[in-house]
Amino acid sequence: MPQVVLLALTIAAMVLGHRAVRPSIAVVVAVAFGLVSGLVDVSRAVDSTRALDAPLAFLVAAVPLAILLGHVGFFDAAAERFGNGPRLVLLLWIFAALVTTLCNLDASIVLLTPLYLRVAARNGLDPLAVAYQPVLLASLASSALPVSNLTNLIVAERLDASAFDFVRRLGPASLLATVVGWFAYKRFLRSRTTRTVIVPPPVRASGPDPARQARAMRVGVPAVAVLLLGFTVGDHFGIPAWSVAAVVAVVLAMIERTVPWRSFPVDAVVVAGGLAVLADAAATHLPLNTLLQGTGPLADARALTAGVVGANAVNNLPALLVGLPRLERDTTWAFLAGVNIGPVLWITGSLAGLLWMDIVRHAGHEVSPLDYARVGLRVGLPALIAAAVCVVVGGVIA
Repeated sequence: MPQVVLLALTIAAMVLGHRAVRPSIAVVVAVAFGLVSGLVDVSRAVDSTRALDAPLAFLVAAVPLAILLGHVGFFDAAAERFGNGPRLVLLLWIFAALVTTLCNLDASIVLLTPLYLRVAARNGLDPLAVAYQPVLLASLASSALPVSNLTNLIVAERLDASAFDFVRRLGPASLLATVVGWFAYKRFLRSRTTRTVIVPPPVRASGPDPARQARAMRVGVPAVAVLLLGFTVGDHFGIPAWSVAAVVAVVLAMIERTVPWRSFPVDAVVVAGGLAVLADAAATHLPLNTLLQGTGPLADARALTAGVVGANAVNNLPALLVGLPRLERDTTWAFLAGVNIGPVLWITGSLAGLLWMDIVRHAGHEVSPLDYARVGLRVGLPALIAAAVCVVVGGVIA
């Protein structure tokens, strides 16, 4: 099973060599070796990456879109509405959950992580603890709509599922995971506060610029309204989500007279495509048919568990692509819940986790995969268990 070994070595290089070698480079080297040595079939590699066309197109459009919304000042203006009262942290949690659900988890990571670092420092909170919110919710709140996650877009196309199908099948589990995760996060934040010296909030020389805030809302609110309309209704008319995001991004770029070239997630695209190729090559040597086939509550539980393990082993996108052809329609929802929520436990379980780690480290906060895993177990595991029960019980009712 050399393909399985190659995949395992690639994951190890991404995790252990993250500081010295960019994950995208490790993946490119592994794929190149697989193609040259014959461990990876060229035609299968092309097919496995072709399945990612629409999701990756959305990622390429959505991340610059979020940056442009930030450049306009929309999220800063919205964040000012939070104030600095005792419910600030809860409002940040709700805001991150909404942005993840309605916009996309990767866009939420790129924009909200640095924003939350600034909001926390400004209000005398632990910046790193608050910055965990977007990455935790990238898993917990990313299952309710097709646009919330790249994996959802793949399943929506495969099953011809609408936004209503997602709300009905995974909306309750996503909401429950978000609520349970909040109460677990409160305990985590309380423990961090007792061990961390909190810096008092700086004295502001002046308040926010009213004219800039007014312009931000004047430009941002219509843009977000078009996005929500396109994301929720567009699929009924055959309008892909990536095209909606791309059009709004182009309009914002014209208004702001700037193109955020550096924000295009090239590394994330390379990692997703490369891992999909390696996972597809390794899949034929694993007993996946026996594990994923069947229907009923036990099959749902087995599929959800396989999704959690697969996502944390090889990243959620490749795990989904490998498992999807082997699943019955009803069991697919449980597997999708596993690959979406499972990465809350391990940083490399999703592209969003890798993006978050890069952003936090560039902001001067050192976070290791084990640091994230400790938080994931404390906050994410209770939420994952609650969501799993909801999905299995919901599958029985459906």
